[in-house]
Amino acid sequence: MAPTPGRSATIEDVAAAAGVSRAAVSKVLRDAYGVSDSMRERVTAAMTELNYRPRIAARAMRGRTFTIGIEIPDFGNQFFTRMLNGAMRALADTQYQLVIAPAEAGSRHGLRAIEALVDRQVDGVIAVSPRVTPEALDRIAAHTPVVMFGRHDTSDAYDTVAGDDVAGAHAAMTHLLGLGHTRITHLTLPESDEEVPSPHGLRLRTYRTEMERAGLADEVVVLRTDEGQEAAYRTVRQALEEGAQPTAIFAAHDELAIGTLRAVAESSRPISVVGYDDVPIASHPALGLTTVDQPGDEMGARAIQLLLERVGGRTDAVHEVFEPHLRVRTSSRSPE
Repeated sequence: MAPTPGRSATIEDVAAAAGVSRAAVSKVLRDAYGVSDSMRERVTAAMTELNYRPRIAARAMRGRTFTIGIEIPDFGNQFFTRMLNGAMRALADTQYQLVIAPAEAGSRHGLRAIEALVDRQVDGVIAVSPRVTPEALDRIAAHTPVVMFGRHDTSDAYDTVAGDDVAGAHAAMTHLLGLGHTRITHLTLPESDEEVPSPHGLRLRTYRTEMERAGLADEVVVLRTDEGQEAAYRTVRQALEEGAQPTAIFAAHDELAIGTLRAVAESSRPISVVGYDDVPIASHPALGLTTVDQPGDEMGARAIQLLLERVGGRTDAVHEVFEPHLRVRTSSRSPE
């Protein structure tokens, strides 16, 4: 029998759904000796069906833990460092501590990492998980405050903090088109989908829209690469070696752009490069990366503020969007 709406599932609910005793559920949770595979499967299926989190009751009894969980998908991306710095500054004068969890290896989904934070009784979660479904987030937010970073969802159950990815990509493309570029390639990640309102999906969609608006639909080229500078370097180098002829490359974020700069430098071809995020190293004179600046520090601090408001009892959803700004440097110029 399912718990009534608004009430979190209990161990008794799981036992009833699985057709076993409360003690049997406890044994499965403790991975105790003598639990059969069939019992473990029945109990696990019941916990999944009821969205049972083993520590909820304990949390309710002992009150706040004064910990906040942050799930991060890629520790190599310097933009997330900016976000974390802003979050830590926002918590400097509070009793709260951050607990940071990486998304599971080999996946950008992040649901397991979010659930692991919840199971460790954090008071709330900030997550950077573009692929976790809104339905899954709604279930988690029903009992644990959630702020999603970099998403454009409109759920009533959780808050969002994001940059205006359409405006940012539009600024990057307007800059390159204004310089006279017509062969502009977009470098993005494998999962970027124009139909999904994720940051990279919106940047990809805007790239294509701006190319079509400029009458350059036949020049649309999208390269896909795994995360990180090294992967981007290999992808762009291979494309150039195989005969690609871009005069400019718009990368979905700065880590990809920095890898692109290396491949372009080795090719000795005058290809302009524009990134996204304005990570600290982007302004270094050796790089001079033209990029779209979204204020990661401010966004991280705002995410903390929203989460603490949720912990404090606010129930109305807030969906905040930050305005980006193009930073023009030496990596972009008119085509030769």
